[in-house]
Amino acid sequence: MNSDISLPSHRGNRFYQGMAATFAANALQAVNFLGDRFLRKSHPSLSAIEDLYRHSMDSAFSVTESFLVTGAPHASAYYPRDFAWFYPDVLDPETIMDAQDAVRRARLLEKSVRLLLEAVRANVVTTTIVPAGHARYLGVNYFSRPSDTLLGILAGLRQMIFAEERASSYLAMSQCAHAGRLLLAEYGGDLKRAILRLARELEPFDDDGVRYLLCDARAPRSAATDTRAERRRFVTNACVYTTFVWGVQLGVVEENELKRLLGHDLGQYKKDLLRLFGKGGYIRHSLDGPASSPASSVALDFVSVHRGFWDMSEASERALFAATTDLIIAEPRFRIPSTFHFLVSADNPRNKMIHKIAAPAYQGRSSWPTFNVEFADRMLDYDEFSGGDTYRACAQGILQDIRTATEVHGGYQELISEHGLKYRTWAYRGAVAHSWFPRFLSVWRRAYGTPLLQWND
Repeated sequence: MNSDISLPSHRGNRFYQGMAATFAANALQAVNFLGDRFLRKSHPSLSAIEDLYRHSMDSAFSVTESFLVTGAPHASAYYPRDFAWFYPDVLDPETIMDAQDAVRRARLLEKSVRLLLEAVRANVVTTTIVPAGHARYLGVNYFSRPSDTLLGILAGLRQMIFAEERASSYLAMSQCAHAGRLLLAEYGGDLKRAILRLARELEPFDDDGVRYLLCDARAPRSAATDTRAERRRFVTNACVYTTFVWGVQLGVVEENELKRLLGHDLGQYKKDLLRLFGKGGYIRHSLDGPASSPASSVALDFVSVHRGFWDMSEASERALFAATTDLIIAEPRFRIPSTFHFLVSADNPRNKMIHKIAAPAYQGRSSWPTFNVEFADRMLDYDEFSGGDTYRACAQGILQDIRTATEVHGGYQELISEHGLKYRTWAYRGAVAHSWFPRFLSVWRRAYGTPLLQWND
C-alpha cells in the first residue's frame, strides 16, 4: 500500500495514512454505506422501551465486538470523537442492566480506548479509523482535519479513570478505573505531544482589530457536525478548549506549557472565545459569512459536550446560554411541528458536494436525538445554578418525545427527519444508534428524578 506507514504498536497493530490509505478507506466506506442503505435486513419489531433497551445493549456491547461504535452503517469504522459526543455515560451504573452487562461495557471501552491511543502513538490522529484486515487500520479525515479527536480519546480515558467514583457495586468499574490509569501512564507522553501539536496549529483571526486564536481560521475543521462546510465555528473551537482543559486535569500536559503557546492562560482563552462568538449577546454558530437573522446564525451543537465547555456557575455564561436557547425555542423552523424535537439548525447549511447529493439535511434541518439530549442536560445545568425551573419542562418534553420516537421507530435513532420520520435518502439510512441509548437514560433520571428503567441485579 503506497502510503505513509507508521510503526506497528506493541500489540502488532499497524496504522496507515496518506493518499493510498484514503482511497482504500473511501472505497470500503462507500461499499458499506451503500450496502447498508439497500441491503439492510429488517429485524423483529419491538416497541416496549425496556425490550428495545435490552436489545440495544446486547448489540452495542456484544462480546463479538472489537470496538465501541454507533451502529450500522457506521459500524465498520471507528470515530474517536464519539466517546465525548455520543457515549460519555456508558459506565453510568443506573444504565447498566446487570453484572455481565457491566463487564462487557468495561472491556469494550478499554479495548476501544487502547486502540485509539495506539493510533496516537503512531501519529494517526484522524477523524476516522477504518479497519482493513487483520491488525491493519487506515486513518482518514472526513471531511477535514479533526478538532475533537483528541477530545474523544480524553473523554474515553476520563470515563474509565473515574468509573469507580460512581456509586456502584459492580467490580468491573474499579477494574476499569485501574486499566484507565495504566493506559494514561503508558500513553500520556504520546497524548501530550498530540495536544501541544494541536495548540501550535491554532491560527490568528482578526476581528475589529482584536486578535483571537482559532483552530479553523482559514479552513474548516471536523467536529461531530462535520458535514457543514463552514469555518470559524464555535463548536470546533469549544472542542479544542475542552481538550486543553481535560489534558491539564488528567495531568497529561501542564497549563504553563499551553500558556506559552497560546499567549495567555486557559481562562482567558475561553473568555476570548465567548467574546468573539457571543458578541451579539448569543452564541453565533459560525463567523464564516453573514447571517440573515439571529435564528439563522445559531445551531443546536452549541451545547458542546458533557461536562465540557459550559460552566453554568458563571452568570455571564448562563446569560449567553439562555439567550441562544431562547432563540432556538422561539423559532418555529427549529423544531418538528407539535413536538420538542429540535433540529440542528433552522436552515440547511453549506454542505460538501457529496452531502448535497446524498444527504442534504443530514446536519441541518434534521433532528438528532443525542444533540437534543445534551440540549436538555445543559438546560438542567442552567436551572440548577440559576435556582429556578426555567427550562425543566422543556427538557422533560425533549426526553419524552425521544422516548416516543424510539418506541415508534423500534430503536434509538441517529436522526429524525424534519417531518418526524426516520431520516433516509436515496443514498443513506440513518443508524439505529444502540450505543447512544445509555446517555438518554442518564439524563432522563436527572430530569425526572427517577430512572426510566430499573434492573433487578
